[in-house]
Amino acid sequence: MKRTAKTVLAAIAVAGVTFGVSACSPSAPSEADGPLTVWVMGDSGANFETLVADSGIEVEVVAIPWDAIDEKLTTAVASGSGPDVLQIGLSKLATFAEAGALLPLDDLIADYPGLAPENFPAGVAGNATAVGGQMVSIPWVSDTRVLFTRTDILAENGIDAPPATWDELRADAKVLAARGEGQYGYYIPQWDAPLPIEMTWSMGGEVVDADGNVNFDTPEFNAAVDVYTGLYADGSVPTNSDFDQTQGFISGIAPMLVSGPYLGKGIQDAAPELDGKWQASPLPAGDGGSISLFAGSNLGVWFNTDQQEQSLKLLEYVSQPEQQLAWYGLTGELPTVTSALEDEGLNADPNVKVYTDQLATAKVLPIVAGWDGIVGTGLLDALNAIVLTGADRDESLATFYAAVDGLKVQ
Repeated sequence: MKRTAKTVLAAIAVAGVTFGVSACSPSAPSEADGPLTVWVMGDSGANFETLVADSGIEVEVVAIPWDAIDEKLTTAVASGSGPDVLQIGLSKLATFAEAGALLPLDDLIADYPGLAPENFPAGVAGNATAVGGQMVSIPWVSDTRVLFTRTDILAENGIDAPPATWDELRADAKVLAARGEGQYGYYIPQWDAPLPIEMTWSMGGEVVDADGNVNFDTPEFNAAVDVYTGLYADGSVPTNSDFDQTQGFISGIAPMLVSGPYLGKGIQDAAPELDGKWQASPLPAGDGGSISLFAGSNLGVWFNTDQQEQSLKLLEYVSQPEQQLAWYGLTGELPTVTSALEDEGLNADPNVKVYTDQLATAKVLPIVAGWDGIVGTGLLDALNAIVLTGADRDESLATFYAAVDGLKVQ
């Protein structure tokens, strides 16, 4: 049972819903008995229960669909009654923090050496865990995007290596799409807002200017849009929104796509007969090199939990290198702890080595409140309108630029 917030400081908008909460963390709460309530995103609840079974900490795991988290957050913060520990997608970190939902951790982790920032790669602990200079979460799983190719199908069509640049990818995709009706060269998820941002980074651009303002009106973003829309114009990508990327890759209908390490596990589990017929390789490069996304998610402690000590113990337990590696074995999601990422056994798989190497140049999306709802949705609306409905490119992009005008990094 959680205590409700003591004061209401300001009204803020989360997922379009306005409500008020206290931004203050509780002082030295007494510990309650009973299991910790843990919110785990997606369908990994059973795996999380397996992971912590030997932790000595009793947990009650609640699986929250990714598309339901905004509503759950709104309700929980407004009532002051939420979980003890929760998983937070990086793109929502600023939104959760601004809602006052997360317990500040800077002054609490000294007694938990497993949570020390130096255990994580340089840049991750600060850039991907803090909002407004205050640590409000701990890195949990890494996710980066790489290029997956069906090397057998590429070879059958005269392509002897995965494309190293976006221009090569577009050319190769056109060749593969020419295999016949219902065949494509590449797959673009219509829900994947980070993809055009990764393309922009690889072109040498940024989506935030030197003053911290969100800004997509740049030559590099326009070059990324050229590649993105060009793949559709070439007929190289499917246009149906329900296309299944894993099955499309396994069947060979779409033998190239950009995704995270979890796709590799999905392929291994669903189609072991393809072993040796596919590979992961670095994200295609532009003038700025091969720059991918550092994504994944963090774990945080609810702002007014009455089991603060147990919650921090749980965070430290799952941050142990052996538990991080166990989670990869269960889910295909990469560790965040440096020693686990550098594990020789993990990197013995050449595809995994591609993932961990790509992380070295990966970048975090800007920490902006409402990023998913304003920037992500607006970006996809603009691009999908251009490629799926024939909307005017300049008008669609101008509408998007206006929608993000004034947004700043937290």
